[in-house]
Amino acid sequence: MRIPIIAGNWKMNMTIKEGIEFIGKIKPSVKGTDVEVLICAPYVMLKDLVEAAKGSNVKIGAENMHYEEKGAFTGEISPLMLKEIDVDYVILGHSERRQYYNETDETVNKKLVKALEFKISPIVCVGETLDQREGDLTKDVCKVQIEGAFNNINQDDVEKIVIAYEPIWAIGTGKTATSEEANEVIMYIRNVIKGLYDEETSEKVRIQYGGSVKPSNVEEIMNESDIDGALVGGASLKADSFVELVNF
Repeated sequence: MRIPIIAGNWKMNMTIKEGIEFIGKIKPSVKGTDVEVLICAPYVMLKDLVEAAKGSNVKIGAENMHYEEKGAFTGEISPLMLKEIDVDYVILGHSERRQYYNETDETVNKKLVKALEFKISPIVCVGETLDQREGDLTKDVCKVQIEGAFNNINQDDVEKIVIAYEPIWAIGTGKTATSEEANEVIMYIRNVIKGLYDEETSEKVRIQYGGSVKPSNVEEIMNESDIDGALVGGASLKADSFVELVNF
C-alpha cells in the first residue's frame, strides 16, 4: 500500500524564525497521522527546521541541490551538505527551476542519481505548460520528462522516488486541473514507469499532484485512485492551512 505524502514547498518564503514557529505549531496537530508530512524549505533554514522537527513525524526537505559533491559552483548546495544536516528529501526539476534556471531532463537525471547515492529521497517534478496542454501534448511532455529523469536508474531504486505531476499552468494561478484530469495524467505516468520497468514497480511509486492545492479541494484530489499526495505551494505557508491539508 502506498503511503500518501503531503509536502509543502515554501519556495522563496519564510524567515528562519517564522519557519521554526511554523514547525512548532503543526507538530501536535499532525502527530499520529497516516500521511507522510514534509516541509521543503530554503537552504538557510534547513538545519534549524531539522532541529525543530526532531521527535516528531515532520520531515524536512530541500528545494534543490547540485549533482556534484563539491567544487567551483558558486551559490550551489551539494548532496553532501544536505546529508550532513539530516535532510530527508529534495525536490528536483521543479518547473520554476526548469523555466528560470535552465534545468533540463539531463541535469534532473544527474541530480536524481546523486540523491539516491546519498540516500536523500527525491521528488521529481514533471508537467506541461498551458500551450502544451492546449496542443494536446500533456502526455508526450510527461513521458519525455520521466524517461529523461529515470535514465539508467536501477529498478531497485525506483520505489524510493516520489514523482510530482505539476501542470505549470496551475502553479500559483488559482487554476487547478480537475481531480479526474489530474488522476488521468498520473495514471499515464504510472503506465510510463510500468513500460520502463514493470507493473509491480510502477504500483510502488508514489505520485503526487501539485498546482493550487488547498484545503477546499484536497479531499477530492486525494480520493482519486492513483493520486498519492500533494506538493503544495501557497497553502503550505500558513500552519492552520497546512494542517488541514495533512488531515484531509
